[in-house]
Amino acid sequence: MKTLVSPEDMHRGAAIAFDLMLAPMVIAMRLPLMAREKRGGKVVGAEAWRAITEKNVALADGILAAQLSLMRSATIFWFDAFAGRKSSVPGRAATRSAQAALKPASRRVKANFRRLSRKS
Repeated sequence: MKTLVSPEDMHRGAAIAFDLMLAPMVIAMRLPLMAREKRGGKVVGAEAWRAITEKNVALADGILAAQLSLMRSATIFWFDAFAGRKSSVPGRAATRSAQAALKPASRRVKANFRRLSRKS
């Protein structure tokens, strides 16, 4: 029986999962900075504003990447169908779409971890 997930997809998924595991550390490093900003009298400080905007941008990027991935898979499916070739497994399209959706958040978490590690 053929597996639904290729080794490349498994590797990509593991890399994304590893980066997203840094999220609790990023939160832990960000909270003291936000508390210091709040103590300074600012309602929304620079770090809080950055956190809010980064999450919104990562969400929009993830939605766009997932939709583009699904459109690409659908296009490839029809080219394969009209050429008489066996199409790729539909499960791969869903896996790749999910990976594409999580990749922007993964990159931002990793970048924030590096940036906040230097501040501490």
